Amino acid sequence: MKAEPFIRWNWIGAHLGDIGSRTLQHLELTGIAVGVGLVVSLGLSIVAIRLRRTYTPITWVAGVLYTIPSIALFALLVPVTGLTTTTAEIGLVSYTLLILVRNIVAGIDGVPNSVREAATAMGYTRGRMFVQIELPLALPVIIAGLRIATVTTVGLVTLTALIGQGGYGAFINDGLQRFFNTPLILGAVLSVLLAIALDTGLVVLQWALTPWTHRARG
Repeated sequence: MKAEPFIRWNWIGAHLGDIGSRTLQHLELTGIAVGVGLVVSLGLSIVAIRLRRTYTPITWVAGVLYTIPSIALFALLVPVTGLTTTTAEIGLVSYTLLILVRNIVAGIDGVPNSVREAATAMGYTRGRMFVQIELPLALPVIIAGLRIATVTTVGLVTLTALIGQGGYGAFINDGLQRFFNTPLILGAVLSVLLAIALDTGLVVLQWALTPWTHRARG
């Protein structure tokens, strides 16, 4: 009796269209979550920097959201927002906040006081200093947080297959339900490759946006 192949390559070849659509869905869910999370985190970080007493409660709430198991969070949201992209995104965005807020605040706090004093002497307003000096200098730390948030989100997106939104998670779910190795392995491998690709892209972006860091190392 011929042994069952571990991976059916012909199955993968027959589902290339499905793989493409799932890739786009995974990218969309990840991109929206990280993008919205970055905007919200930037706003919260500005509040935390201007009003230091708010930093602890902001990170506490973000920490509580981060510790809620994803499946439990989706289960709580489904009765309110249904089996929708909104449900998936609320959960995914909530897991980015703690990472991004901490890194944004740490990056801004890491700007030397001498730089701020020089900017003030040159007539920079607080807002202009933040946008043109503090934020650019904080980019390496911010992008480091963005990398962690992105890789984490790529992994969490697979779990949204439980509410019908999962990108590559749909393959994993299919494989588990049918005890079929091929889609299970395909979904897992593609998720890992996507996380590596996005992380590499962010490294390149950091390299392009912060030329002074690698010039200094050189």
